[in-house]
Amino acid sequence: MQYNVIDNRKNSLRRYLPYLVGGILIVQFMGLGTWQASRGLQKRAELADFEVDSGYSSWYDGVDVQPFEQLKVTGQFDADHQLLLENIIVGGRNGYYVITPFITAADAPVLLVNRGWLQKTQQDFDPGRIALPAPRLTVRGRAGALPRAGIRMGEPVTPSPTWPKFAVYPVLEDVEVALGRPVQPFVLLLDPNDAHGYYRDWVPNAIGPGRHFGYALQWFGMAIVLALLLVWNYRNRGFEE
Repeated sequence: MQYNVIDNRKNSLRRYLPYLVGGILIVQFMGLGTWQASRGLQKRAELADFEVDSGYSSWYDGVDVQPFEQLKVTGQFDADHQLLLENIIVGGRNGYYVITPFITAADAPVLLVNRGWLQKTQQDFDPGRIALPAPRLTVRGRAGALPRAGIRMGEPVTPSPTWPKFAVYPVLEDVEVALGRPVQPFVLLLDPNDAHGYYRDWVPNAIGPGRHFGYALQWFGMAIVLALLLVWNYRNRGFEE
């Protein structure tokens, strides 16, 4: 009799285990779909913020900024300590983002300015291509960030003692180490109409909201299909028994 009880428990476990596992997967699929949908809504809001032209606000050290806020900053470029971010593909061509420190005050962290994309050539890089005037000036742009990579490999900034230095997807901390001084927590994306820049076509993110909504639809669809399969299987087994 005891063996029959144990066998019945084992049979019940085998019978309901697929439904338990299926239920867990459905919850996970729904969670992933919800997350992708929320990311899509966030990206849509970012695009809306990016397209708003609210005018340029004067910025100085200590003033908080919002993502993509339009700013104008007065200071001086540090042309002697520039970074060239490698492996930036634009229109199928390889090139660099030119990152130049901008000094707003002697005791303030430097502001990194992304001056745009410059195509790579077959020859060794000529520093004259990124030369800058020395006078104090005002630049305009949007509050942004350094480009990010899914996987970082190797040294983010070349250890060479000479400038400009080449870099591959550095973070702000890497730039601080290379410069030997603190930097602001955002990057100024130089306005396309400002001088002293290169090709600039700034967008909030490489993945737009539509792709996130598409991923969300896939996850929700998988959850619905799995739920229907479980219901169909349960009904068929019930009829058989």
